[in-house]
Amino acid sequence: MMKVFFTAATFFIAAIATAQPGNTREELEKQKNQLKKELEQTERMLNENKTKSKENYVQWKLANDKVNLQDRLIDNINRDINLLDNNLYNTQRDINRYNKLLDTLKQEYAKSMVYAYKNRSNYDHINFIFSASSFNDAIKRITYLKSYRDYREMQGQNILRTQDLRKRRLEELTGTKQQKNVVLQSKDKEMAVLEKEKIEKDRIMNELKKQGKQLSDRIAAIKKKERNVLNVIAATIKRENDLARKEAAAKAAKDAAAAKAAAKVNTTTSAPAKPGSKPNVATVKPKPETKPKETVALNDANVVLNTEFVKNRGSLPWPVDRGYPLMHFGPNTLPSGTKIVTTGLSIATDIGSSVKSIFEGTVLSIIYIEEIQVVTIQHGKYYSTYSNLGSVSVQKGQQVQSGQTIGRAAANLDGVGAVDFYISDDKSNQQDPERWLRRK
Repeated sequence: MMKVFFTAATFFIAAIATAQPGNTREELEKQKNQLKKELEQTERMLNENKTKSKENYVQWKLANDKVNLQDRLIDNINRDINLLDNNLYNTQRDINRYNKLLDTLKQEYAKSMVYAYKNRSNYDHINFIFSASSFNDAIKRITYLKSYRDYREMQGQNILRTQDLRKRRLEELTGTKQQKNVVLQSKDKEMAVLEKEKIEKDRIMNELKKQGKQLSDRIAAIKKKERNVLNVIAATIKRENDLARKEAAAKAAKDAAAAKAAAKVNTTTSAPAKPGSKPNVATVKPKPETKPKETVALNDANVVLNTEFVKNRGSLPWPVDRGYPLMHFGPNTLPSGTKIVTTGLSIATDIGSSVKSIFEGTVLSIIYIEEIQVVTIQHGKYYSTYSNLGSVSVQKGQQVQSGQTIGRAAANLDGVGAVDFYISDDKSNQQDPERWLRRK
């Protein structure tokens, strides 16, 4: 029974010793570094915007998102603290188990030592062996004495090993407590930063509310600008569909004429019928039915392109290298509480920065709307549109590759660099661009 106990004790010690903590803290550290990187970028854009103009929507949006990022950073720190608390609990629990195990091991070892002391005489061992009833019984007694000696050695080794593991756990406990103190100090620091950012956000919002009519005029200007762009997109797609229908009709008429001519030739060149035989009527094999195309926007040249474009949904590159979502697809809340619904994605970036095609395709149109240029590129039955460009470096009908520069970003209504990005299908239905682009 004692041997079974020590075998179980050895297994327990090995199980605790080989247990490895997960990577959760490493993942939290990666998330924390990414959040800090985003905070630095937002802070840089906020500072740049402050030097260019007075308080505007861009400043409020940056300040608001900075507060949200700071909240996420503090939430990350809280999760790290919870994880450290959990580690502390588990480590302390292991130490308590080691303490109980050591007490039991020491008690059993003391009993075995007392027993060995009482039976320490070689005469007792010899007498124990020679009192066997048979030779086989004597062999078993010798084996028992050897096993008992090994058992006492194992007792001592288990005690030493358990003490060593307990010592290591105590060191881990001390180290984890120190880590927690550092993280708590970091949390206090970030909480103080959050309070300052909230004050700055409220200040900008109050300044914007004072502008009143200017905000209303800005909303009207944004809606007008978007209507113009959507009209351009719809007209471009309609023109392309009409052209595709004409080309398809012309091809169908040409194929029908060719088939009719072939049938006529087959009839006139057939051999004359022999007397008494049935006339040889030329037979024209009917053309196999072809599956109608999904849309007139698809032809033999761009079916594969369309498939690849759809396959890359959610992983397409952003149209700018350094950008910041200013207005998302759908409803956006302004500082005044007013909601404005947009059908594209407005991305803040540096004035003059490169705007790139998100996928290979064909440039369908380059159109001026007042002082800005709008470029639409076809990717099968889908279209990407890049608005608010100050200059364009491609031509209509040109084949472009993914990541190829098509123009430069211009200033928006607030005087900051931005590009308005749209994704449409062949029915001019607007898609949420962020569902197509890779997550930042």
